[in-house]
Amino acid sequence: MTHFKFYGLLERAVWQKVETGLLPVLGYFSKQGTDFDLQDIFQRFTFDSVCQLVLDFDPCSLCVELPYIPCEKAFNDAIEALLYRHVLPESIWKLQKWLGIGKEKKLFEAWKAFDEFIYPRIEVVNQKDDDFKLLTDFKKAYQEKNGCSSDSRDFLRDTALSLMFAGRDTTSTCLTWLFWLIATNPSTETKILEEIETQLHIKQDKKWRNFNVEESRKLIYLHGALCESLRLFPPVALEHKAPIRPDNLPSGNYIQEKTKVIVSFYSVGRMETVWGKDCLEFKPERWISASRRIKHEPSYKFPAFNVGPRTCLGKEMAFIQMKMVAASIIYRYNIRLVEGHLVSPRDSIILQATNGLRVSLEKRNVRL
Repeated sequence: MTHFKFYGLLERAVWQKVETGLLPVLGYFSKQGTDFDLQDIFQRFTFDSVCQLVLDFDPCSLCVELPYIPCEKAFNDAIEALLYRHVLPESIWKLQKWLGIGKEKKLFEAWKAFDEFIYPRIEVVNQKDDDFKLLTDFKKAYQEKNGCSSDSRDFLRDTALSLMFAGRDTTSTCLTWLFWLIATNPSTETKILEEIETQLHIKQDKKWRNFNVEESRKLIYLHGALCESLRLFPPVALEHKAPIRPDNLPSGNYIQEKTKVIVSFYSVGRMETVWGKDCLEFKPERWISASRRIKHEPSYKFPAFNVGPRTCLGKEMAFIQMKMVAASIIYRYNIRLVEGHLVSPRDSIILQATNGLRVSLEKRNVRL
């Protein structure tokens, strides 16, 4: 993900999906005047995008028909089951797995859907292809270290699935909460729109143009809004740790080896002692310095991308993708929440909205 060709691949994949999937679908709902689940749209967008990046294959789940693709929907069942593995005694979930019941049954079915989707794609990975492709490079690296082992098939499946988990759910969840926060704080929408017009130099003729990776870094206020979404609703809301030997925590608490410790990133983002008295407010400005640059916050204060050496490798990629998607929508549409629709976090490993995010669109008067 630090290869100089990677960002070119990312840029092409995102804009292609914006133009061939996202905008036609939003245009359809806008023309019909019907409300829809924006969270589902974002999940389909990120699923298609990450499949294109990782597998060099576009499943086209984001289209007007909104087709049912078992692998795409299996992620929701998998992440819900994984939460229960964190909090239930191991003997309980293992019994459920043995009996084939409850959340473990759904996890097994999800795993089957993943295998049926991924294995046929990795069979056609071509090492002689000179184009930069993620899975091709993973295969080369694996075989340089292990030779032409038969295990490479499972390694590539696991690698692809890990990247798909990271690329689909976290990004789509952040975008979902971003638009909910913007819709409930309308003044921020105006500031983001003004920044898009000014920084992308489209204020005069009001004509949209796609922007590149470097230009995305100029959208400081939008970056701050994304950070606020991640602070208040971190996609991975908790982390499970267990020490390999007895230890004393910084708090002074003594814990024995293998003691299960669950750290709530969701709580950290809402603690007055960490973020101040306005910790529950949506304030993109808290991320902007006096010189109009992004303020750096240490990962132990802002753990949305994990902390220290385990900081997410896709952090920069996620911000670039989310800015492209968010700017494309905000420039074209006002997002309006459906009245009476309850939005609350779901009990899952990934902090999705329980009932989705039902919205309607109001088209802006802009040149495209």
